Amino acid sequence: MPHTFVYLASQSPRRAQLLDQLGVRHQALLPGPDEDAEALEAVLPREGADAYVQRVTGLKLQAALQRLRRRGLPPAPVLCADTTVVLGRRILGKPESDDHALEMLMALSGRTHRVLTAVALGTARKQAAALSTSRVEFTAIPPQQLKAYVASGDPRGKAGAYAIQSSAAQWVSRIEGSYSGIMGLPLHETATLLRQLQVTF
Repeated sequence: MPHTFVYLASQSPRRAQLLDQLGVRHQALLPGPDEDAEALEAVLPREGADAYVQRVTGLKLQAALQRLRRRGLPPAPVLCADTTVVLGRRILGKPESDDHALEMLMALSGRTHRVLTAVALGTARKQAAALSTSRVEFTAIPPQQLKAYVASGDPRGKAGAYAIQSSAAQWVSRIEGSYSGIMGLPLHETATLLRQLQVTF
């Protein structure tokens, strides 16, 4: 039976905009005050980045499906995603402070890093997932520019302390992979999952 909309279990306005770009109807399904959503993003000892981002996305999907049942909302597939930045073997999540953001950006300056975005879509009966991997090369960035970017507040809540669609794009000398995946929702993989679960768009 086709579905006419999905629940988006994400607070990211970028993910909502990307779903709009596909023409997918969606409603927000956000955690309540009784849920510790941040705890799902803890990295396990010796966990690789690929395994980490897929595990976290799966946990987000299970939590969102339980939320859907508890709230008694009309049934529809739930979409979850998680993005992480990886430098070597180091997982760069969301910065804990402005100093932490500056430290991350200084580490990324002049180097190539990976951006991983895992996507999961599911109902109580059927679930599917995908992983998008991209490479982003940063030019060497003058320290004063980094400090000004951190002071703007834009790194807050962003994996790797930057957003590709912000002024940080001026430092990106090369991209290999999915631009929408770097933003937080790879549209090719997402469209494939939507078709698998018979979502009309």
